[in-house]
Amino acid sequence: MENRSAEEFQTLAELFKLFGDGTRIRILTALKDGEKCVRDIADELGMNVSAISHQLKSLKVANMVRSRRDGQNIYYALSDDHVESIINIGLEHIREGKEN
Repeated sequence: MENRSAEEFQTLAELFKLFGDGTRIRILTALKDGEKCVRDIADELGMNVSAISHQLKSLKVANMVRSRRDGQNIYYALSDDHVESIINIGLEHIREGKEN
C-alpha cells in the first residue's frame, strides 16, 4: 500500500461522512441524470427547498457538486464521474452482501 498521511486518511473519512446521510445520497443520485435546479431536486425528493439547499452547500464545499447561476436559478450537477462511481460501487457492495 502506498504511503498515506494521517491528513489524507482524515480527509477521506470526512468524504465518507458525507455519504452517511440519506438525504445527501438521494440528492447525488438525483443529479446522476444531469443538472437540476434546487426546486427540481426538492420536488423530485418530496422535500422543501431549504433542506435541499442546506445539503447542497455541504456537498459543494466537499467538491461533490458544482453549480452555475442562470438568472435567479442556481443549477447543480455532480462535480465529476468519481461521485457517481462511489455511489455505484457502494450499491454493488450492498447488493453482493445480500446475495451471501
